[in-house]
Amino acid sequence: MYKIITIMEDKKTKIICTVSDRNCSVEFIKSLYDEGMNVVRINSAHTTLESSLPIVENTRKVSDKIAILIDTKGPEIRITNMGNEEGFQVSAGNEVIFEDNPLGISGNGLLYTNYNNFVKEVPVGAKILIDDGEISLTVVRKCDSRLYCKANDDGFIKGRKSINVPNVHINLPAISDRDREYILWAIKNNLDFIAHSFVRHKEDLNEIQKILDQHNSPIKIISKIENQEGVNNIDEILSFCYGAMVARGDLGVEIDYQKIPTIQRTIVKKCQERKKPVIIATQMLHSMINNPRPTRAEVTDISNAIYQGADAIMLSGETANGKYAKEAVKTMSTIAKETESAIKPHYKLELKDITHPVAAVLCCQLVSATKKLPIKAMVFDTRSGRTGRYLSAFRPNIPIYAMCYTPHVMRELALSYGVTAYSMDPLQSKDKFIKNSIKTLLEDNRFHKDDIIGLIGGSFGPSAGATFMEICPASNMIIGTEIK
Repeated sequence: MYKIITIMEDKKTKIICTVSDRNCSVEFIKSLYDEGMNVVRINSAHTTLESSLPIVENTRKVSDKIAILIDTKGPEIRITNMGNEEGFQVSAGNEVIFEDNPLGISGNGLLYTNYNNFVKEVPVGAKILIDDGEISLTVVRKCDSRLYCKANDDGFIKGRKSINVPNVHINLPAISDRDREYILWAIKNNLDFIAHSFVRHKEDLNEIQKILDQHNSPIKIISKIENQEGVNNIDEILSFCYGAMVARGDLGVEIDYQKIPTIQRTIVKKCQERKKPVIIATQMLHSMINNPRPTRAEVTDISNAIYQGADAIMLSGETANGKYAKEAVKTMSTIAKETESAIKPHYKLELKDITHPVAAVLCCQLVSATKKLPIKAMVFDTRSGRTGRYLSAFRPNIPIYAMCYTPHVMRELALSYGVTAYSMDPLQSKDKFIKNSIKTLLEDNRFHKDDIIGLIGGSFGPSAGATFMEICPASNMIIGTEIK
């Protein structure tokens, strides 16, 4: 009797799920993980420090491989509180006045904001968008420390709503006091990623990195691209962050909607060339908040993001407060697997900003070798995750297995396309690394003993980086190790 072994196959595209403090039980998080979730997202705009902690604790009870990402609110402008919760009604052509006083109570056609220099920095002719563009105003004149605007739409203006001023640079601080509190909280609780909102330039990122460095934190920064400044400065921004998120919600408010697809494609391409994980977010399965099945347009949107080269795709309201959270993750996983089956490796991809050329060359050659050899999997050891990001960028059509020397690197690779990560002993010799890695993967049913495996490793310790490549049957790599 021959024992039949079923080979495990994971989807390659990573899925991020927003989890609310109102629905974060171990059972719920496990249900999302079982359907394909790789990263839990906490949206600090809708939680407190205290209510966020159970999300972290329960996620870790499910699996130590799930990465945890928290969004900061970033530099944003909002209307101050109103005495009347209903706000006030405006009709097209009505006058609306802005005045600088962060402590002022807005209402009756007069608006204050949380930014003290709003009137000073917004010019005549600018368009002001309130509540994600629900209300549009045009600045018609400016005098006596006031902005006089004309309403372009009918509707209600309410307190605490967001304000966007497209194509106008406003000197907001890089991080707010609230952001700083959440960053320190993330450090204390060993989170994996900070996704900073409304990144405009490198200075926004440097402020966060200073805090991380002061506390010797390995947390990685994801830049959320949500305005024209971020788009214009994307090359600079990518030099100072771990990865990027195309946050299409606010981006679609700041920039004409017809430009968003081209911007998305451009950012994805730049990230892939520079080995930076890139996330596509906002309304990917929005209809599944209330419906058990997606629209055809949503299916196509997810598929196109993967074709373009996205490493990860994100669910927001679908899993935070939707009726069909588990089904949404399953749907996204199903679409991803179908799309991935048609993706061809990027054999001719030219990587940019190479810091370890030996590792880059080895990765390129191993992916190229899959054209001529029946290689079933790629295995590598890593201290930084760099080799995994190199391999991922080429989009090989076989699995990539990372044997990580630290748990936080294992979780960082939860954002890299096609990489499945494990944690391993950092004190092993080269020979033990090879034998133990292959033994672990065989026991996990990742491939068979007779399968040809491509392995990249280092001969001079884990800190020296990749220096060699081996291609041979898995059984050859475990001589002297008992495998059933």
